[in-house]
Amino acid sequence: MIQKFSYNPKINTGAVVQKIDASNAPISFFTLSDGVFSYRMSDAACVYGLGEAMRGMNKRGWIYESWCTDQPNHNEDTRSLYGAHNFLLIDGDDRFGVFFDYPTRITFDIGYTDPSLLTVKPADLSLDVYIVTGDSLKGIVREFRALIGKSYIPPLWGFGYGQSRWGYVTEKDIAAVADQHEAAGIPLDMIYLDIDYMDSFKDFTVNRERYPDFKGFIEKMRARGYHMIPIIDAAVKKEEGYPVYDEGHEKGYFCTNENGDDFVVGVWPGMSCLPDFLNPAASEWFGAQYRALTDAGVDGFWNDMNEPALFYSEGSLNAAFDKIKTHEGKTLSALSFFDTRDVFNHLANSKEDYDSFYHNAPEGRFCHADVHNLYGYKMTESAANALKELRPDEPTLLFSRASYIGAHRCGGIWTGDNHSRWCHLLQSIRQMPGLNMCGFLYSGSDIGGFGGDCTRDLLIRWLSFAIFTPLMRNHSAIFTRDQEATAFGDTEVFRHIITLRYCLIPYLYGAFVKAAENNEMFFRPLCFDYEDDPAAREIEDQLMVGDRLMIAPVYLQNTTGRNVYLPEDMTLVRMSGGEITTEPVMKGRRYFEVPLGDVVFFTKGALPLAEPAKNTAELDMEHLTYIAD
Repeated sequence: MIQKFSYNPKINTGAVVQKIDASNAPISFFTLSDGVFSYRMSDAACVYGLGEAMRGMNKRGWIYESWCTDQPNHNEDTRSLYGAHNFLLIDGDDRFGVFFDYPTRITFDIGYTDPSLLTVKPADLSLDVYIVTGDSLKGIVREFRALIGKSYIPPLWGFGYGQSRWGYVTEKDIAAVADQHEAAGIPLDMIYLDIDYMDSFKDFTVNRERYPDFKGFIEKMRARGYHMIPIIDAAVKKEEGYPVYDEGHEKGYFCTNENGDDFVVGVWPGMSCLPDFLNPAASEWFGAQYRALTDAGVDGFWNDMNEPALFYSEGSLNAAFDKIKTHEGKTLSALSFFDTRDVFNHLANSKEDYDSFYHNAPEGRFCHADVHNLYGYKMTESAANALKELRPDEPTLLFSRASYIGAHRCGGIWTGDNHSRWCHLLQSIRQMPGLNMCGFLYSGSDIGGFGGDCTRDLLIRWLSFAIFTPLMRNHSAIFTRDQEATAFGDTEVFRHIITLRYCLIPYLYGAFVKAAENNEMFFRPLCFDYEDDPAAREIEDQLMVGDRLMIAPVYLQNTTGRNVYLPEDMTLVRMSGGEITTEPVMKGRRYFEVPLGDVVFFTKGALPLAEPAKNTAELDMEHLTYIAD
């Protein structure tokens, strides 16, 4: 059952697709006082949800903020990440879900200030709240997912392996990636184009020196079995003669400052303007620009920098230079030195800039800060709507960095700029169920870490987990160590692991489509399937995958195995040296050897496997072998 409690929202976020009449009764479970929603948790209550938020699957004990944030240096005390996913599921003396449909900053204190108190504080009281009840944890999620609409389903090849790096500059660099994977016998479906393919970082352009015949190159790579997936950033370079800027400026499609002039910010292209995705005309116009690349044969995109991430604004940069001049020629004390240093350190993504520009939505004019969390969602919606018209006969791969609930209907997401850290591998494992609760089924993290220098063992362990994530992309930053599966000398272990992914695609894609069509979760904490098992409630590093699989990834350095909790008798499946073996294992806690390079998982039913293939186009989905039958 779903109840709606309405507190005069200023804008329709578009997150909810079901028509629910608002109740006139006081809100269920919570008390509302001075604009704060409070709920007294029982001692044993667990709290799940909040999408890609940090920490464990059980969110109790920390404080979180929904505010889409470009925060690559995240760790346990980070409160905001790239997405804003305001759904919680409480499992205690009461069992219910709650969704705060609210487009700006909202704080969730889940037993941080008071261990037994959950408080939710929006910036102001102008929101809709939905209370969801049901007969099980999975049932509550199913009700909520029906409320917000069915999840995006990618093309089958979107389940293939993808290789990406900021630093592939020319078509020769891209072709070399394909050559190296082919020489090593490592399957590959997608190669990603980061910002270097563009002309001066301008959206919907191609650098003709680096790609003299872009369409021909796309066709050549497609003939080899590879899909080219370019990045699209949110901001448009301010440059007269650049058609996208000229038209956007002329028609008033950019966000404006208080005086109604285009708000100018600094991002990758330099001085740029932000498309006003909350303006339906501007959204339709921006989406139509994707034609420049789809006409060249591109069939997938990743949208980035759409929190929106701002390096600076034109005004804040000028103010920073003025402030620096006040220190010129002076001896700096400790305090004035720090003040001088922080002038530029604090320019990016500042509150002052987010408070300084405006949108024209159907409901009226809004300060960006009041609708901040919708920006990435609306960019993805803009692209998704256009791509349905531009490519009506084939599905397009589409995923985004920033998101709000509702964007899950339009595309997938990746969890943003992470690092080559073992703790970020564990974090990726823990993020998946929360994202699934909020509708984001097509998701994954940057395998090996985007920032920092990945080690061979970290990449092996990360791939051993990521072969189960719908989005499987190895992505790294320029100036970091190469971390392709071909970069560490001995490629045999990487070939075996990535090949196993392709063997698993019939099961994984089938389970994914079933979850999307039935508003279910692809990834689940153990306790969602074993509600009456107290031990399952405490497991934070194992996941159910579809109906038949349980995974228990190794995420610690220099370990050759791990303890696993089996909530029932299962079959252990081991891939070692390319060979797959099975053995029955009994319910309970036990230690399993998992040498580096082995992949171990557990099944509770017959598991279909395809024959190895070099890409999804050559995958035989009909003639399957069943193991653990």
